[in-house]
Amino acid sequence: MTAPAAASAPKPPLRILLCSPRGFCAGVVRAIDSVERALALYGPPVYVRHEIVHNKYVVESLKAKGAIFVEELDEIPDTEAPVVFSAHGVPKAVPEAARTRNFFALDATCPLVTKVHREAEIHYRRGREIVLIGHSGHPEVIGTMGQLPEGAVTLVETLAQAEQFVPRDPAQLAYVTQTTLSVDDTAEIVACLKARFPAIVGPHKEDICYATTNRQEAVKRVAPQVEAMIVVGAPNSSNSQRLREVAERAGCRHAALVQRADDIDWRAFGAIASLGITAGASAPEVLVEEIIDAFAARYAVQVETVSAADEDVFFPLPRALREREAAE
Repeated sequence: MTAPAAASAPKPPLRILLCSPRGFCAGVVRAIDSVERALALYGPPVYVRHEIVHNKYVVESLKAKGAIFVEELDEIPDTEAPVVFSAHGVPKAVPEAARTRNFFALDATCPLVTKVHREAEIHYRRGREIVLIGHSGHPEVIGTMGQLPEGAVTLVETLAQAEQFVPRDPAQLAYVTQTTLSVDDTAEIVACLKARFPAIVGPHKEDICYATTNRQEAVKRVAPQVEAMIVVGAPNSSNSQRLREVAERAGCRHAALVQRADDIDWRAFGAIASLGITAGASAPEVLVEEIIDAFAARYAVQVETVSAADEDVFFPLPRALREREAAE
């Protein structure tokens, strides 16, 4: 007789601290719902300019339902199908081009991004030069700068640039910010601008959105307590990248941005006994659950939630969709 199989080794224990809030924010929910409701009300195809939110899983799910993603309007044929603008916002030239082509446009821009657009417009009408704190090339920054004539807005990305910035008139100066920045980095830049230009005018309520702030605060609470942190999110997601940076600065020795469980580099985790998990504002909860399950296959996990804030923000769908739903 063969010897009985050796009992499998017990899984090592792993304490998982789950950040709350995490994942979808109200603006992302509104944007995704806009595409899904347009598909339900008008049928496919529904065209979407740029990724509706920066998450491959979400984009692929919407493609499977009949959404067609393009980067520019000239990729769209003449059509009566809905054309949705992404949550990040677009330059003014985009809706103008859509009107010229008689497109049925649905603006899924997050209302908190629209708030920044309106602030910039007001400052411009009052004769102020505008500093935009943000990241070059990000669609939100492109959209905000595109609200005004070229030269009206100066982009400042770093503290060094803030220290070197020379305005046309220090007495006529204002600043706005991208909504998905590092709270701490932005505070440093703003403090520098205020110290150099005491007359600079800022927003009545800071432009970094509630979701970005709350998710970073949760990471700050968890990061010092764990040996590693996973941020579920896409590489082109600004708010997700900032969460990874915040975790490292808060004392976590290894923070990784991961899109799916298959992307986990298990060699980087090894014999850890504690792990933090959060998700960027465009990452669905199903991906968080997938990653917890992947760790549960290798460790004996105990999951605890660490909460930094309660969120109950809701944004209604674009008016055209609400009116069509009411008429159904």
